[in-house]
Amino acid sequence: MNLYFAALIVYSIVLMAIGIFVSRRVKTSSDFLVAGRTLGPGMLFTTFVASNIGAASTVGATSLGFRFGLSAWWWVGAASIGSFLLSQTLGPKLWQIAKQRNLSTMGDYLEHRYNKGVKAVIALLLWLGTLALLSAQLIAISTILNVAVGTPRWAGCAIGGVVAIVYCAAGGLLASVFVNLFELIVTMSGLLLAVPFALHAVGGWSHIAAAVTAQPGKSWMLSLTGIGLKGILGYIAILTPSFMISPGLVQKVYGARDARAVRIGVGWNALAQAIFAFVPAILGLCVFVSFPHIASPELALPTAMKLLLPAWLGMWAIAAIFSAELSSTGTILFMLSTSLVVDLYKTFINPKVSEHRLLTANRLAAVLAGVAGILLAINLPGIIAAATIFYGLLSVALFVPVIAGLYSRRILAPAAFASIAAALLAMLATVRLTANQGWWLLSPQAIGILTAAVVMLIFRIVHPAPVSDVKPILDKEVAR
Repeated sequence: MNLYFAALIVYSIVLMAIGIFVSRRVKTSSDFLVAGRTLGPGMLFTTFVASNIGAASTVGATSLGFRFGLSAWWWVGAASIGSFLLSQTLGPKLWQIAKQRNLSTMGDYLEHRYNKGVKAVIALLLWLGTLALLSAQLIAISTILNVAVGTPRWAGCAIGGVVAIVYCAAGGLLASVFVNLFELIVTMSGLLLAVPFALHAVGGWSHIAAAVTAQPGKSWMLSLTGIGLKGILGYIAILTPSFMISPGLVQKVYGARDARAVRIGVGWNALAQAIFAFVPAILGLCVFVSFPHIASPELALPTAMKLLLPAWLGMWAIAAIFSAELSSTGTILFMLSTSLVVDLYKTFINPKVSEHRLLTANRLAAVLAGVAGILLAINLPGIIAAATIFYGLLSVALFVPVIAGLYSRRILAPAAFASIAAALLAMLATVRLTANQGWWLLSPQAIGILTAAVVMLIFRIVHPAPVSDVKPILDKEVAR
């Protein structure tokens, strides 16, 4: 048996065993959905970093590093900006609301703030987008396994999906947090060690700079702003809002023990993302200099792991990437299952569902969502394409209703519906009319978000909700 494959199989078994072991502590749906609201800053930091450094941040971002050089930093860097804003502004306030109103998902907040209709629309839109993001994770896992041991794409997707299904279905958020702790140690140690060794293998940074500069028209790859202002703003429009209001991340915020834990834990995570953003960019440049003719940019990271590192570190680094993809896969699968069960099944089909049946339904939904993600992953073209579907849909449809709902009590459901519809139409029209290039410095997603904001502002000015219809978002004693 290939040594790489054996190591990954053993590692997968360890992760599933941790999930099954932790599942013994999961007695109620609250344990499954929000970890009993017991997460301190350290555990919150761990689960956020492990979830945020996934397929798009590793395999996908390294492919961007291979194509764009250091300016690939902005893919993960834009996400770190969103994480910081979440930690200091939206996160503590959302936690207070969730604690007081016993909310478990982002959909619960939308129902509390607007109505069940807004909750249903967002849940359906994001379920489709999240399924695409899950498939991106599984594509990344299959890419790693293909380079390491030659497994076909369908087999790699199936292996990653099964591992995530087992530990997610077993213990929910509580199991994910403990699995994430183990995954984070492996991921960070492997990927951070990979950078100095890869640089050494290609002759150091000076050799990279000389090799890149020697190629006509490629010197821009050595600049953080090489992709230009429009490219940077495009990443910010897609990723910064997404990491502020992602349902999966907000649900982790709900699991915090207090607002201070949110500010510290998620804030540390933002700093870690900003530092880590250099890793895939540098590794992508190393591969560009050493293997400029690889079959696909998405093979850049596993190629670096296997061909630029010593055998012992290459095996560890491939396990690190595998670990990163699995941690994000579990988070996304958890988001899919809880949205399906809490936001749709419990809200519209069986509001009086018992604790035991709700827990069972969450586990069954994790299995079904995982199987659907595997089937979609086998057919989607690539990681960045799949991730962009999710992040674009999330930013455009959800960002403005969440922000407006938190900071203006005079905006109700009709304004939310109108802003969602207008944003999606504006984005789709821009994609169609400009061949997905956007207008001036604005990407299609940025145009969608601005459209939503304008529509929401018009409703606030022209047709604000009557004072008699306004309900408090927080009780006064908690709002203080």
